[in-house]
Amino acid sequence: MRQIKKTFMGMLLIFCMLMIPVQAAASDGTSYVYDGYIYDYWENVKESPAAFMLEQTISQETMGDIALSSVDDVCTSEDGRIFVVDSVESRLNVLDASGGFLTSIKLIRDADNKIVIDENGQQVMLTSPEGCFVHEKNQEIYIADTGAERIVVLDLNDYSLKRIIGRPEDFTGVSEFKPSKIAVDEADRIFAVVQSSYEGILELTSDGSFSGYYGVNKPRVSLVDYFWKSIASDEQKEQLAKTYAPSFNNVAVDGEGFIMAVTYDSSADDMVFRLNSKGENVLREEGNIPVMGDVISMHESDEKSQFVDIAVTDYGTYACLDKSKGRIFLYNFDGELLNVFGSIGNLKGELKEPTSIAWQGNRLIVGDKTLKCVYILGPTDFGEAVLEGNESYYFGRWDEALVSFERAVELNSNYDVAYSGIGKNYLMKDEYEKAMYYFERGNNRSFYSKAYNGFRSESMEEHFAIIMGVFAVLIGLLIFTEVRYHKKGGRQR
Repeated sequence: MRQIKKTFMGMLLIFCMLMIPVQAAASDGTSYVYDGYIYDYWENVKESPAAFMLEQTISQETMGDIALSSVDDVCTSEDGRIFVVDSVESRLNVLDASGGFLTSIKLIRDADNKIVIDENGQQVMLTSPEGCFVHEKNQEIYIADTGAERIVVLDLNDYSLKRIIGRPEDFTGVSEFKPSKIAVDEADRIFAVVQSSYEGILELTSDGSFSGYYGVNKPRVSLVDYFWKSIASDEQKEQLAKTYAPSFNNVAVDGEGFIMAVTYDSSADDMVFRLNSKGENVLREEGNIPVMGDVISMHESDEKSQFVDIAVTDYGTYACLDKSKGRIFLYNFDGELLNVFGSIGNLKGELKEPTSIAWQGNRLIVGDKTLKCVYILGPTDFGEAVLEGNESYYFGRWDEALVSFERAVELNSNYDVAYSGIGKNYLMKDEYEKAMYYFERGNNRSFYSKAYNGFRSESMEEHFAIIMGVFAVLIGLLIFTEVRYHKKGGRQR
């Protein structure tokens, strides 16, 4: 009987251990929630150390008496401050670099700290804002005050009102002036996203005048629909469903002043955009797979990635936030996939309804609307090596980049991107043979071809005298044989 009791208690203990959710941790202290992966040249998933791990959670408990009922957007300033938009409470919450609460903005005040009164005698306050952007050049913070259909510009230091941008008098199109997400470039042009607008990104001048719609987001057109529309009469075409351009969902500015944007519209050809002055997508895609998130085969029922936000560093590395799976996709300037991590779930560090992402130096700030929290993610040793390598390579510090990529290979010997990074550094130094070796190890065929072309040209230049000597000998032999042949022919006659 006692033995049966011990067996029963042992089974009960095992059952409890399996059922009680725990935060799994790896030997290095990182969470298995952030186990990473990448894709190889043949689009197979390859395990990889995660580039980031959870450092801190900002939630209602850390906000004191200020209610945090939603996280719709996050942005950061160069001094590390974190700005959190809460559309439910109609607030912009300001945190310091370590996540400590500084202030909360709802009522708008002037430089004398007096509440601003509008032309109707009403206090000016935020109304369901959905986006924010820090413009370091002019020390301003832009708030997309969606509910009030305006953009509120505050001083970045004392948060006093600088100006309010309402609906421009020359505004055209069918889109409503309800800015949801916002970005400002170095020329002080304002780019605002209106959710579900198919006309493009709104472009405004610094004073709020309407410049037009910006960005080309081409829809994916069915060949069957195209065929029927090509043979349909005018009356039939009016009855057929119209094909609208997919809408953008978020916008950012990279270090070179290009506008970057994302969409999760299923009808879009592209998901990530780097728009030039003409509004054309010039995103580089030199990686094994396109910049599209997870690779989904025709036989898989899993839904494809849906990028809800994008954050980009001043050295071109960008992070795309996938709202459907709670994952973060990290790409470098060339569009190579550096790392994928994160998930939807109930464990600490997992997401429910991710809405926003921003860089804070080499850390990532991620907001979740349902969990009503902000995660601060710090790079792991592997992540630091990857980020530092790509930063050094981007700015032409080849030797520093080489050291970082070699460290990444030590931490993950199957990391193709690091081998490619080492190859790129040797390519920039015109060491083509070494570059070819590492490009081959990294399965980077396009850059291998570039290194091979350089190696071939260099070899021909080095052996030019020998090649020309052999060529001269061959020409001489050809002339000699021709002359000899003709002489023999002459004698025979």
